[in-house]
Amino acid sequence: MKVVILCGGKGTRLSEETVVRPKPMVEIGEMPIVWHIMNSYAKHSFKDFYLALGYKGDFIKRYFHDFNKSVNDVKINLGDGSVKNLNNKTVDWEVNLVDTGDESMTGGRLRRLRDELKGETFMLTYGDGVCDVDLTKLYDFHKAHGKAATVTAVRPPARFGEMLMDGDQVSEFKEKPRASVGWINGGYFIFESKVFDYLEDDSTILEKAPLENLANSGELMAYKHDGFWQCMDTMRDKNLLCELWDSGKAPWKV
Repeated sequence: MKVVILCGGKGTRLSEETVVRPKPMVEIGEMPIVWHIMNSYAKHSFKDFYLALGYKGDFIKRYFHDFNKSVNDVKINLGDGSVKNLNNKTVDWEVNLVDTGDESMTGGRLRRLRDELKGETFMLTYGDGVCDVDLTKLYDFHKAHGKAATVTAVRPPARFGEMLMDGDQVSEFKEKPRASVGWINGGYFIFESKVFDYLEDDSTILEKAPLENLANSGELMAYKHDGFWQCMDTMRDKNLLCELWDSGKAPWKV
């Protein structure tokens, strides 16, 4: 099954990093976050990727063009220019890098891939968040309900500690508990090709009219994931993900 990853946004809320690189290339540990996302799909044998590029897309193209050189130790023969990987950390992924426009919105980027995806069931997610969702169970859920679209519903992590008050006295303090605002869009979609009927042009925002209309027509189902999920919108988010990775306890680690 093909996996679309939206990699074209400008990431303005993470400008400390994105002034020099696109958001999906911001590193968690020593690898860009898009690699972490792709690795989680590959764990479930979903290895045919379509990266929808936009802002600084050439940066992503260069990274994957030189991927084997960047992850392996290499031996270079300066006489004939040959290069040999010494530790062979290769992956059997197929990565399609498609320019979908600097200014396209999320639905517009997906629409530009319709010729490659038409007639197929495919997965889609954002290039700036990780989670430990079981993608095989997500796929089984989607195929079982027979609707046009599935979105993974998650509970957002709280950004601040929570205090319960009895007058002026703190009766209970919870350090950054899970937010109680209900379910939100966590990405990790599965779509039937019918979704392209809901996409109009480059300005289409997937999360507005298309998903609203799919819901109104009874074609959108939610796979509830109550485990780990974290997007990377700010430096605070990025630092949290790095801390989890460096601790060896990253929930999404394969």
